[in-house]
Amino acid sequence: MHRNASRRPPRVRRLSLWLGTAALLAAGTGAVAQTAAPAAPALGAKIKVGFMLPYTGTYAALGTAIENGFRMYVQQQGGKLGGRDVEYFKVDDESDPAKAPENATKLIKRDQVDVVVGTVHSGVQMGIVKVAKENNTLLIIPNAGADEATGPLCGPNIFRSSFSNWQPGYAMGHVVAERGMKKVVTLTWKYAAGEQSVKGFKEAFEAKGGKVVKELSVPFPNVEFQALITEVASLKPDAVFVFFAGGGAVKFVKDWQAAGLKDKIPLYGSGFLTDGTLEAQGAAAQGLETTLHYADGLTNPRDKAFRLDYAKQYKLQPDVYAVQGFDAAQLLAAGANAVKGDMTRKPEVIKAMEAAKVDSPRGAFTLSKAHNPVQDFYLRKVDGRENKVSTVAVKALADPARGCRL
Repeated sequence: MHRNASRRPPRVRRLSLWLGTAALLAAGTGAVAQTAAPAAPALGAKIKVGFMLPYTGTYAALGTAIENGFRMYVQQQGGKLGGRDVEYFKVDDESDPAKAPENATKLIKRDQVDVVVGTVHSGVQMGIVKVAKENNTLLIIPNAGADEATGPLCGPNIFRSSFSNWQPGYAMGHVVAERGMKKVVTLTWKYAAGEQSVKGFKEAFEAKGGKVVKELSVPFPNVEFQALITEVASLKPDAVFVFFAGGGAVKFVKDWQAAGLKDKIPLYGSGFLTDGTLEAQGAAAQGLETTLHYADGLTNPRDKAFRLDYAKQYKLQPDVYAVQGFDAAQLLAAGANAVKGDMTRKPEVIKAMEAAKVDSPRGAFTLSKAHNPVQDFYLRKVDGRENKVSTVAVKALADPARGCRL
């Protein structure tokens, strides 16, 4: 990272080296193989986009929203990126990490896609990252926050249009510390997403003089929270920070209210505590504050147009997942436009994507050296069925990308 013996910038030198050697690694083995130079694309060849998303099961709605957002952006460009038509291929990742390598390989080897867009589940994401790196295939991550993807496993061909798990937790740690709270208990499922979110919170909170006095966890996907809630009450902290999502978030918020703590101990969380769960949480969620890179009530023109267009096309209100899909398409467009749709010019595609300033509904963002969005994080407060923006918690927050060697 710090060598500069060559006249070329070190990052460019490493990128060229990586791209030149990656094709020599046989998938999954590292064995040397003979490869021919890629053929020039036929005149008018389509850009092949492979969606590897959950289309069944718990996360199906999230996968659909991501695809909807992506397709809507492409449609707004007349169905083309870089002047080329776009062709789509789909694989249901089934939210099953064990099937991730096989499913990703289908898109890359069978369908010969130019880019994989996926996924939601962090465990599945790790499998996709591995296969994409082995095959030197462009990958855009439209949701999964696993820190490793833009940390130790980062690569020139790996991009994110979403967030790292560290980011929303860090933003909330900053907020709670700024409010003068000194003693906090954290509570999460014991798995990567929860642990990384808590790590981010703790880093920001303790840097400003606070103290996490207890880190509590429950095995994933256990939703028996009562014993831990009782322990939290006995510790009498100034506040509690939690990471839960989906059905677990609904159950926890209701249990918290039923225990009589809603008006006694302030409860804060990563935005996924209340995203997509407000209707089920009902009155128990009112007034809860969370941090995320998207919120209801943003006033930028891009978001207003995006919401209107999405509602017209899909008869639904968009959410953070739709935004991340929309921005994945914008990021790909930056690369495709730079090469007039010739996706075989991979170094130029990557260079253009790295330099992109994405005009997102969340607010414009750029990418860090590790290809993670450098973006504003909002403090949101539940009001009715909306996570209404209160303020910007942290501006232009960049993930530290620890372990990345780009």
